[in-house]
Amino acid sequence: MDHQLKANMNSILADLQVFYMKLHHFHWFVKGPHFFTLHEKFEELYEEVTGHSDEIAERILQKGEEPISTLKECLELTSIQEASSKGTDREMVQEVVNDLETINGKLLEAIDVASDNGDEGTVDLLLGISTSFEKHLWMYKAFLG
Repeated sequence: MDHQLKANMNSILADLQVFYMKLHHFHWFVKGPHFFTLHEKFEELYEEVTGHSDEIAERILQKGEEPISTLKECLELTSIQEASSKGTDREMVQEVVNDLETINGKLLEAIDVASDNGDEGTVDLLLGISTSFEKHLWMYKAFLG
């Protein structure tokens, strides 16, 4: 695996792990008239994110490299912020949108690097995640109106 691609993949992995914890936080602390809907949607997304994290880590291993595997490493590499408040449901959704956009941008960069290196398996994996995140972005943006 190309050094740049490994770095991209580990950076995405860090973001996904922090995002997973943030989604759990929102799942636990969401309140208001949209509680039932958002409580369920945050859970669906964190379950999906944990699957993506596992797939990325396993892909790094398949390519003979080592994925990051500690919270310390995740916090050092992440480009998103941990949840720090118990804001309104709309604020939570806006943070999810911002984080999905950030992570998706990094996915697209990694897809370019993997493609340049002829690593079509990694391209396929990352493209699938990006496509799913684009759908989530559409839905969460629709919630925000």
